[in-house]
Amino acid sequence: MGKLPKKEGYIVASETCALDTVRARFIRDIKPGEMVVIDEKGIHSSKLAKGEQKLDIFEFIYFARPDSMLLGKSVNEVRRQLGKELAKEFPEPADVVIPVPDSAIPAAIGYCEESGVPFDHGFVKNRYIHRTFIRPDQSLRERDVSLKLNPLTCVLKNKRVIVIDDSIVRGTTSRKLVELLKKAGAKSVTLLISSPPVKYPDFYGIDTPTQDHLLAANHSVLAMKKYIGAHALGFLSLEGTLRATGLPKELLSLACFTGEYPIDILERKEEIDFTL
Repeated sequence: MGKLPKKEGYIVASETCALDTVRARFIRDIKPGEMVVIDEKGIHSSKLAKGEQKLDIFEFIYFARPDSMLLGKSVNEVRRQLGKELAKEFPEPADVVIPVPDSAIPAAIGYCEESGVPFDHGFVKNRYIHRTFIRPDQSLRERDVSLKLNPLTCVLKNKRVIVIDDSIVRGTTSRKLVELLKKAGAKSVTLLISSPPVKYPDFYGIDTPTQDHLLAANHSVLAMKKYIGAHALGFLSLEGTLRATGLPKELLSLACFTGEYPIDILERKEEIDFTL
């Protein structure tokens, strides 16, 4: 919730970056279970239900814009810290670190700051192709990756490349990216992911596939590495992910990693293998 300049009124939005765009001053976060009404008399707040704060950690990892603040934390800084934690867990020898643009750029910068390996941009992004993981057909997803990202051969040729990405869902994008890097002349490709393996689907409006289509739910890390074609593959631990946020575990929903959903998913439980 924010206040517009002078006496222009108030604004509510899902991210603080929207407030910045219209020059509004951030007031506070709206609480779980709270209803806010804005009328000619001002702001009125009512507690409609008992609410428990469970922010989806994927807002920090991928969905939110880096210029937003969530629960008092800079999204950009959390992503940078994710990269630093990744460098501590996977200090791989390499000539260059490149991000998968755009959400993995801060994590790649953090990895370089911690590891000392040089940073560069290895892909040029086509701004007219959007999120590929929500495309309904695998052939469309693979085609879109090639349209969306073009490798920079001058950065990659004969180099040991570490590529940083924020997550792996089906693995389609990762497999295609590794293929593009090899074709561009990379000597080796290490794929490091700035979040844990996604083993459980989301049921709260984010378009993730069923569990049988989640790569990490059905394959070991070794099998995933072979499928993707990388020389090495690593995922940030859940502990490292939490350290990077600087927030208590109790405030976050980690369902995609742990299978512990913040509210009852009722009959959808029958679809899930919770033994992973």
